[in-house]
Amino acid sequence: MRYKSVVATRRGGPEVLQVTENELRRPSAGEARIRIQAVPVVQDDVAVRKGERPFLPRVPFTPGYAVLGVVDAVGEGVAAVSVGDLVAALTNYGGYAEYITWNAEELVPVPETLDPAKAVVLILNYLVAHQILHRVARVEPGDKVLIVGASGGVGTAFLELGRLAGIEMVGLASARKHSVLREYGATPIDYHTQDVVEVIREAEPEGLDFVFNGMAEEYLERGLAVLRRGGVLVHYGGPRSFGSFLLLIGKLALYTLLPNGKAIKGYGTHRVDVSQRKEDWTKLFELLEEGKIDPIIAETFPILEARAANELLESGQVVGNVVLLAPELL
Repeated sequence: MRYKSVVATRRGGPEVLQVTENELRRPSAGEARIRIQAVPVVQDDVAVRKGERPFLPRVPFTPGYAVLGVVDAVGEGVAAVSVGDLVAALTNYGGYAEYITWNAEELVPVPETLDPAKAVVLILNYLVAHQILHRVARVEPGDKVLIVGASGGVGTAFLELGRLAGIEMVGLASARKHSVLREYGATPIDYHTQDVVEVIREAEPEGLDFVFNGMAEEYLERGLAVLRRGGVLVHYGGPRSFGSFLLLIGKLALYTLLPNGKAIKGYGTHRVDVSQRKEDWTKLFELLEEGKIDPIIAETFPILEARAANELLESGQVVGNVVLLAPELL
């Protein structure tokens, strides 16, 4: 039996994504094979395809940072899941495909009542926002925060979960996306035309409690400039190169030692134990099931049309999330 996947044949733009056919293998001991139903298209997919990360998979490779689908076969010794179960996983790579084989112990069960497109964006984008808010920053109602890049998949997750947490939010986004930020109760700033530091210092002269930065390292200095004494900047955006990775590590260490009362903390999903991720995914699934969150899905595409989905994400026009779906779900 054969299946199709989308492969990045070399580093570059969306044009390097090509559909290929592969032999479908049986899962090995401890593995489960998943017939994929939904995959989010995320900025990390784009960055890795372009070569803008310090640690990269060899080309050719199949992008796809997270998956949701149905178990269709299991290997020897698998007890965590059964054939027919709806599950999800954080994969880093391999999601742009009709099937994936994965470690069964790393799969999380997904309630079958959930919309696959909305459930799958919880696996990365909402996990990042939830864990930064509640495990790293440990926000309290009334805390004042700046969200750098507030209109994308992680940004809108911050807005929605931040509103639930009762925090006061300022968000950076281009002017045409400001209406979305206001819907979540955030104060928008146009980073194209406004001086972020000046605007925030005028509105909050004592400074903000937290800054959440998922964009370029250039926002570290500006983010620190608007923090109060004792405030924390959480940086979760991946560095673009090994050099910028070392620079970021240096800045993390420097600001931890400086006696200015401000701190930088780094966050990455790869540092989080899978049991903790499962706990937080279960919580997020409950919030979605109860209607307390409703992720923005900007556009959906068939899985094998990942190239077009990447082109849309890179256009800068997206508010919320872009998702790939199995044809039967479109």
